[in-house]
Formats: sequence, structure tokens, C-alpha cells
Amino acid sequence: MKAADLERIRSLQLFSGMSEDQFNDVTQGAYLQTFPAGLTLLYEGDPVDFLYILMDGAVELQGTWNDKESTLAILRPISTFILAAVVLEANALMSARTLEKSQILMIPAEAFRRIMAEDAAFAVSVAREVSGCYRGLVRSIKNQKLRNGTERLANYILTQQVRQGNPDVVVIPHEKRTLASLLGMTAENLSRAFAQLADYGIEVHGAEIRILRPVPLRRLAKPNPLLDNHAPPGMGGSGKAEKEMWPPSLGMAGRA
Repeated sequence: MKAADLERIRSLQLFSGMSEDQFNDVTQGAYLQTFPAGLTLLYEGDPVDFLYILMDGAVELQGTWNDKESTLAILRPISTFILAAVVLEANALMSARTLEKSQILMIPAEAFRRIMAEDAAFAVSVAREVSGCYRGLVRSIKNQKLRNGTERLANYILTQQVRQGNPDVVVIPHEKRTLASLLGMTAENLSRAFAQLADYGIEVHGAEIRILRPVPLRRLAKPNPLLDNHAPPGMGGSGKAEKEMWPPSLGMAGRA
């Protein structure tokens, strides 16, 4: 890798506390590659030879069972994924594919585990990363279990509004069928949910969502920091930065 790439990787929170020798060791066999959209990086059930870190682009994590397929998460930079499988030396529980052109750092799993065993500070950094992932999973489960489809969609819109800089017009960054799967809905239920949100000031034109009445939308969504990272602070959250995903949050995520 180029020196500039190594410097960028060195600045990531996961590696910032490592010694130079250990950083050189863990990145010696690493790859920083750019993949086209629609490429499957790994399949669920596969052995995991690398830790993946999404540096640019978007990655969809999927699960399948009995000829059914579901979108479990959509990751944006900077996100680790398959971290738990790397730590446990276990097979992947999810498939991963690029949704758009993506730059991904691939770190050999064996070297990663070896440095964890040698460097207590690095092991703590990994534990923090995994802990953030676990909290993201808890939020995701609560979002799915405690909200109906229309409420989940309302919170998704608020999340995207925050992510995109609080505009009045939010752009859905992926296909609606992917959005429906992500929210645990059928395409028909998603269409009905959008229709119900019209009463709360939502207009949909293709991939654009216009928010005409934000106050009624927030009243419906009832954002809460124990479920959402877009919720106002001071309502029960830890106040500390967490690495999580949608659903239902904004940031980074490492997945099993």
C-alpha cells in the first residue's frame, strides 16, 4: 500500500494506539482494494480469512434461510464488518456485497488475532469496537420489535435527514426494494407506509422524500437515544460515541 494509505489507516481509532512495529505487522499482508458495485465479498457460512473495513462506498449485509433473503444492515464508511467472526475464528453469519463502488481494507485475520493476543491496548480497542457493534444490534432488535412499519420508516427518514445535513429533501441512497428489506417490510407494505406518512407531511417523488411538516413526523417517530442515534441527547443515552449501523443509527458497525 501507498504511504498515504497507511497513514490514513493508522489514524483509524482501532489502530491509533498501536506501536509502529505492531501496526506494520498487522498491515503487512493487508490489501486496500476498490470493488465495483454488486460484487459479493463473502457468503454466509464461509470461513473468514480477513477483517473488512469499509473506507468508501456502501456494503449490504444479508442473511438467507429457506429460499428467503433479507437485508440486515447497510454500512457506510468507516465501518468494520465480520469482526466478531475474525475474533472467534468462526464462519461468517452473513453475506456481504457492495451496493456501489467501494474501497475496502482487508486485514489478514490470523495477524489480527495474533496482535490482539500480544497487545493489551489493541485488545481493548477491539473490545470497544465489538461493544459498539453489540449495542447497535440491540438497538436494531428494539427497532424491529417495538415499532410498526410506518414508525420504522419515519425514523429511517429522520436518520437520513441527519446524515445528509438536515435538508428538507432527503434522497434514498439505495433501491426501494432494498429499503423495504432493510426495514423488515414487503414492497407493498413500504408503499402503504409511505402513503400513511403523507398525513404527516411527507411527499415522495422517486428517490426523493420531501419533509413538509417535520414536527408531526417527529411526533410519530418518537426518536429516543435508547433506540436511535438521531434522537436529541439527554434522554437516557450514554453520551459516548458508539459505532453502529442502520437500522437504526447513523454510524459505524462491525457485524458477526
